[in-house]
Amino acid sequence: MTISDTSTAPIPRRPIGTSGIDASVLSLGSWHTYDRMDFADAVDMVSFAVESGVNLFDVGVYGFRGMQPPVFTDVLFSAIVRAARIPREDYLLSEKLWLEGFGDGGFRPQLEHALLRVGSEHADLVILGDLRRDDLDLRDIVLDLAALADAELIRAWGVNNWSAANIQSLSDIAAAEGVAGPQIAQLKYSVARRSIPDGEPFARLFANGLTMQASDVMEGGILAGNVTPGREVGRDPGAIRERIVADVPAFSAVADELGTTPAQLAVAFTLTHPATTTTLFGASRLEQVQQNLDAVALVERVGAARLRAAVEPFWADKGIVDPEGP
Repeated sequence: MTISDTSTAPIPRRPIGTSGIDASVLSLGSWHTYDRMDFADAVDMVSFAVESGVNLFDVGVYGFRGMQPPVFTDVLFSAIVRAARIPREDYLLSEKLWLEGFGDGGFRPQLEHALLRVGSEHADLVILGDLRRDDLDLRDIVLDLAALADAELIRAWGVNNWSAANIQSLSDIAAAEGVAGPQIAQLKYSVARRSIPDGEPFARLFANGLTMQASDVMEGGILAGNVTPGREVGRDPGAIRERIVADVPAFSAVADELGTTPAQLAVAFTLTHPATTTTLFGASRLEQVQQNLDAVALVERVGAARLRAAVEPFWADKGIVDPEGP
């Protein structure tokens, strides 16, 4: 798919696996975002994103009942889209499902609680959280998700940072049961963290129709130049964050040579992977959304091959992180 300049056309869309659902190549996350913003600014930002062609919003429940301080960024999102008068059919809602909460009732109680908070009757996509339990039968998970689809509570599902082998197992079970399998994998992917999405195990999955949602693309803002981010940053597989921080000046210099910003270069790189459906980013200012939209045009201007070659020296987890995944 040709990537278009966002100044003249909405950003393009790509398929989520083989689900028949098309998502914008950029998607907006909610983790530690809306709860740090003035409400009116958040409405303006989300409205601008939708007008620019962003149609996928990742809105998870981060926390648990009784948590102090309470986490309510997803509840804020429900108010934001109402205030912006954005019809439900104009955007895709992606929810998180946590395996820690998978029990006798399956995922349904958890999902219904999430949908209540966000003010929707269904999720277009659900992403299963990290697999940290060894007492789960993968067949139970696949069939439970199929039941949610039959009940029209979800349309498609994927996983977050699962190993290639476990994703293949899910796909094999789904094929044997005659139900839909995982459509997308949310993976850490950036100029620094490439070993898993660029490795052979996931290449085989991508060849069979799985696609990717790139996440943690700016390492919590570090690759954008904020080497001491004030908010929580995700896990550090391979313990390479110190090297990423050390590479920031050189990475910024490359961005300058290409006539762009480090943040735009970081986002643009993720769009060069042939399996990328969408790149997930967080923003708490409208200007950050605009900058990331401009990154889409950067791929067209510079070219995928040149972009990938330019950032090759910053591949920090090469030979350190197992391409098979967690």
